[in-house]
Amino acid sequence: MTRMIILGPPGAGKGTQAALIAERYGIPAISTGDIFRANIKAETELGKQVKEITASGALVPDELTNRIVEDRLAQTDAQEGFLLDGYPRNLGQVEALDTMLRATGQSLDVVIELVVDTEEVVQRLLKRAEVEGREDDTEEVVRHRMDVYTEQTAPLSEAYDKRGLLERVDGLGEVDEVTARITEVLDPIAGPA
Repeated sequence: MTRMIILGPPGAGKGTQAALIAERYGIPAISTGDIFRANIKAETELGKQVKEITASGALVPDELTNRIVEDRLAQTDAQEGFLLDGYPRNLGQVEALDTMLRATGQSLDVVIELVVDTEEVVQRLLKRAEVEGREDDTEEVVRHRMDVYTEQTAPLSEAYDKRGLLERVDGLGEVDEVTARITEVLDPIAGPA
């Protein structure tokens, strides 16, 4: 039973690694970004709200994000563990997650932080936007997201480091190289698959 978070700036490869980690350890990868994008595509009420917010480069408000995560963590497949990708993004969300987990007698086991070079990530995101047709990933919006990440999310590293939960992993290189670095850290915590 492993409960974990993967941190890193937009474009660090969190989604790719989250899917591989989830498969290896038999837990769901829960991505707030994926939940939001699915709602945008389905043109739900939530999707319309999120599209308007993200088109400007802003982040979805905590209250809305916290409700979505709490609902997702209550689902059956997340009872034996989970990997959160894209949440928490700030210290307020850390507190909300702590409260959610405490309410069910749970706690986090580990937080993986992918460490990457900002310029390389900006180029990666612009290429992804071109390939996937992500209209919201303009260079201006991407750089704004990186600034927002640094300002709001980077303090999470410090908070989780103080709790002894943070493991920093080099996020640059081929996918399988990064995966190998992550599993080297996780196997002693989660046990090999």
